[in-house]
Amino acid sequence: MGRSADDRLVIFTVDGLGRSHAANAGVYSALRRGLATSAGLMVPAPWARHAAARYRGEQVGLLLTLIAESDLYRWGPLTSAPSLLDGDGGFPRTLEDLWDHADLDEVYGEAHAQIERAILWGFDISYLSSHLGAMERRSEFFGVYLELAEEYRLPVRLPSAKDQRNLGVPAQAGVLTPDHVVAVRGGSARRTIEGALAALEPGVTELRLRPALDTPELRALGDDWADRVGDLDVVMDADISVLMQRAGAEPIGWADLRRAMGRRNGVHRG
Repeated sequence: MGRSADDRLVIFTVDGLGRSHAANAGVYSALRRGLATSAGLMVPAPWARHAAARYRGEQVGLLLTLIAESDLYRWGPLTSAPSLLDGDGGFPRTLEDLWDHADLDEVYGEAHAQIERAILWGFDISYLSSHLGAMERRSEFFGVYLELAEEYRLPVRLPSAKDQRNLGVPAQAGVLTPDHVVAVRGGSARRTIEGALAALEPGVTELRLRPALDTPELRALGDDWADRVGDLDVVMDADISVLMQRAGAEPIGWADLRRAMGRRNGVHRG
């Protein structure tokens, strides 16, 4: 990336764009008025088209979505692939069900359709990830994931160093990924982010939150609504910006990795 080996670069990603109206409002607030530098879009989710209508060129990547984990709030594949459907016509509810029954050709076709749909809607896709780590955490799914990253020349997210050891570091194929990933779960956003910044290492660190606006809709969608509202408070907090400065952290976006990946492959990417 043309940086010093001692530089501390931080991607502040906010996931869940398209999941709900509350998530769209929270994510775009975080991008436009808060600390977020990138966002993750779930194309099959019910509010994805609304997210596209509000898009203003922010750095957005894809959470390739093959899971619909809620019992009552459902979404399904764009391709109507039989192996990606459960009994009520939505995606499988669990990773185990997905991994046990999905046909890999249908996985590729569905993921490809989600990327193309986002491009059609006008998004300038800056990276790939997957909802609940469905494609990063299983070796055969990871092969499809890496194939798509190479095809579209996009960097990817890996959830942990353990997964990198188990599945192979994607940089070996010319695909870039952050050096460190810190994901917030269970209402610990402030403590987790403050701890990550206090212990920030050289290289590229991705900090992940799932912000959403506190609305009746959000409260009806699941018991984790308070965690998502807390994530929004953190990513909008100027005190976190001060902590980043003290840590010597330079904010960047996923598009910076995409540009570096393009240079490695001899392709210019804006």
